[in-house]
Amino acid sequence: MSIRNLEFALKPRSIALIGASERPDSVGRTLFENLRGAGFVGPVFPVNPNHDQLLGVPAYRSVDALPSAPDLAVIASPAATVPGIIDELGRRGTKAAVVISAGFAELSAANGAALQQAMLDAAKPYLLRIIGPNCVGILAPAAGVNASFAHLTPSAGGVAFVTQSGALLTAVLDWAAARGIGFSHLLSLGGMADVDFGDLLDYLASDEATTAILLYVEAISHARKFMSAARAAARGKPVIVCKSGRHAESARAARSHSGALAGTDAVYDSAFRRAGMLRVSALEDLFHAVEALALGRPCVGERLAIVTNGGGFGILATDRLLDEAGHLAELTPESMAKLDALLPAAWSHGNPVDILGDAAPARYRQALDIVIADPNVDATLVLNCPVAVASSFDSARVVVEAYARYRSKPLLTSWVGGAYQTESRRLFEQHGVQSYDTPEQAVRGFMYLVNYRRSQTALLETPPSLPVALSPDRGAARDIVERALQRGVGWLDPAEARALLAAYEIPVVQSIACSTPDDAAAVAARLGKPVALKISSPDVSHKSDVGGVILDLAGPEAVRAAADAMQRRVRELLPSARDLAFTVEPMAMVRNAFELIVGAYEDAQFGPVLVFGHGGTAVEVRADTALELPPLNLRLARGMIARTRVFKLLRGYRGLPGVDLDAVSLNLMRVSQLFVDLPQVVELDINPLLVDADGAIALDVRVRVAVPTKPGTQRLAISPYPSELEETITLDDGRTLLLRPILPEDEPSLHEAFARLTPQEIRLRFFSAMRSMSHVMAARFTQIDYDRQMALVLTEPGIAGASKIYGVVRIHADPDLERAEFAILVWQELGGRGLGTLMMQRIIAHARHRGIGEVFGHVLRENARMLALCRELGFTIKPSYEDPMHTTAVLALR
Repeated sequence: MSIRNLEFALKPRSIALIGASERPDSVGRTLFENLRGAGFVGPVFPVNPNHDQLLGVPAYRSVDALPSAPDLAVIASPAATVPGIIDELGRRGTKAAVVISAGFAELSAANGAALQQAMLDAAKPYLLRIIGPNCVGILAPAAGVNASFAHLTPSAGGVAFVTQSGALLTAVLDWAAARGIGFSHLLSLGGMADVDFGDLLDYLASDEATTAILLYVEAISHARKFMSAARAAARGKPVIVCKSGRHAESARAARSHSGALAGTDAVYDSAFRRAGMLRVSALEDLFHAVEALALGRPCVGERLAIVTNGGGFGILATDRLLDEAGHLAELTPESMAKLDALLPAAWSHGNPVDILGDAAPARYRQALDIVIADPNVDATLVLNCPVAVASSFDSARVVVEAYARYRSKPLLTSWVGGAYQTESRRLFEQHGVQSYDTPEQAVRGFMYLVNYRRSQTALLETPPSLPVALSPDRGAARDIVERALQRGVGWLDPAEARALLAAYEIPVVQSIACSTPDDAAAVAARLGKPVALKISSPDVSHKSDVGGVILDLAGPEAVRAAADAMQRRVRELLPSARDLAFTVEPMAMVRNAFELIVGAYEDAQFGPVLVFGHGGTAVEVRADTALELPPLNLRLARGMIARTRVFKLLRGYRGLPGVDLDAVSLNLMRVSQLFVDLPQVVELDINPLLVDADGAIALDVRVRVAVPTKPGTQRLAISPYPSELEETITLDDGRTLLLRPILPEDEPSLHEAFARLTPQEIRLRFFSAMRSMSHVMAARFTQIDYDRQMALVLTEPGIAGASKIYGVVRIHADPDLERAEFAILVWQELGGRGLGTLMMQRIIAHARHRGIGEVFGHVLRENARMLALCRELGFTIKPSYEDPMHTTAVLALR
């Protein structure tokens, strides 16, 4: 349901407390006191069936007795009463409720789940949103709302904290109070029966008071909604997530290498990275990350300079920086010369800049002026250990002054020590300078800035165009899996698995099925070269585990003997194995080749997950893998490869050539597309994928199919490219163009198309005199979430990024799909051919199909052609009362 009616929970005008009490130390009394003591200016209605007055305030015996419908209801009554109360509130007109009460689906008893469903059923007719149940409550300090039984009411600020754990909420309150940090919201979700992380990410992303979002996650519900909301939020402000249960055993029993290698937490890690969120591993790190990102300055680069009065602390900081893949700045020769002239001869003569233990505040000032101004320095860490010959507090004042002078670069500090440094740390807090107890913590704070910058850069990075077009034979692939399902088998036989890969243009080694040892010998004789012999049975998952693979056999007699021995061995180890047979393959004699694994499996929460890594028989022992959610583009595939340890070897080492990484990337993309297209495929292993400088070839493949639990692409956490919207357009001069959804790879073509616009076209479309389209703007236009946005481009047929664009039409919907804003631009060179009408018709049809309620667009009053087109399509033109130069065209779709 997303953000609908959430404003009534987070910005209410009136609140009712059902279960209010005056009994000391009760939840009902604490809630009542918090609601009254947080500065809320609207009425608070206590509801208790046994009282007409509570703590000197008039009370009401039922919801029906309330003088008006409250925007928000806080419910702290027994669980059995909650569904009926929700129904009463809905009938009165209440739109949001926080259910503090426990006793719902969090219990193992069936009646708890039934009560929760009854509560949701009662809310549904009224679109009443429910936060909880079994939660501490919610706080919105700027609105004066403390609808919780927390022990503190925080000050207002820019940080929003959303958690499933009520205990974490109260701990964060304590931490923030000690540091003077305020919050826009603190939200305890509890059982997440209705409102979940995706809903609140959508709300907080557009909340102007929220500058950073912190999440404490135990589990995610509705993966696609979460991914869409997280990606949208992370583009606009820092989103920092701490996920618990990192080492919990997965409930999934996977029989493939891919499934065994991808633990549940690793999938969450992949999802968070893909969304552009910054993940931390502990609550302490969550605090440090928000201090770095929400309270510090943004990082424009990754090169850190360290200034210290203690050489040992500088070395500790450097070690931690390099451990976390950070970059130590290399000072310019000019800076080195200035420092040489300034500092005693015993200084470190490099970065870290050790200004020595007797450094007075003046030496700190002069050194910082040189280091911070160095063009090779992106951020500076200042360290201090207390000494008797110089004042640490006076040196802290120097840092504060430098922080005020140099506003374009982050400056972090660690004044190491105990009580002696307390006053200096307090000074840093008062002036907004990031301060940490230890050098290692300070480096970690810097790396939060770096990693956040990296994630934001990755979100907007333009993927390169494909070197070749991907043209899978989807019809042949569907026939293979459907025939297997009709036979009732799970694992495809080797010939079917290879045919499936071939349908997706994945190179596979020739493999010949043989029923008996004699058949295998005959095939070997016919091939006339060394062969690999492999067992074939639907009950043998991993052939090497039972001696079911023998390589480099020369001649038919060797093959016959090996097959006899293999058959006996497998029957002894797996007496229940059915249909024992063999495959014979010519040996792939490739020098300097690597064995990799490429695979995918179906995760219960996030759907298909792709796996890449160092393959071979020891794949689980190496555990060198990277995960990614489909769909992939070339940038994502390359990034996936680069996250593995084997990547360094694949690039070449000790005189050996590097492998064809594009071939590996393309095969990853082909496997990704296979899982997008075929919901029947639930597990796939290519192990090994043999790769060298000349390309890649699959030597062994296993594929499992099953009846899909979700239709089509609904099982994917990220909505894939909707190829069904592609349409060939024939112009009146016989030329053909392609109308298709936009792709991230289209950015270069979009820049070229923008350059062909006249100033008048730019002004009519963008309402300003833009000279060029920035990369950030173009990336936002091309890298869209197909679940909430759609953009169709009219382009020449060909590879995206290398094909000329002649028109663009787009819609951007709100999270509830209530309204979507449209925009359209057709280049003048193809004007007057009805293409604008056609493109608008297609985007409106798509909006109707998605269930969007209304399409609207802003049009300049002078844009007569656009206004005429809108009227032709049934739009109502409404004047703008804020700007007489503008109008709004509106089309109701339902």
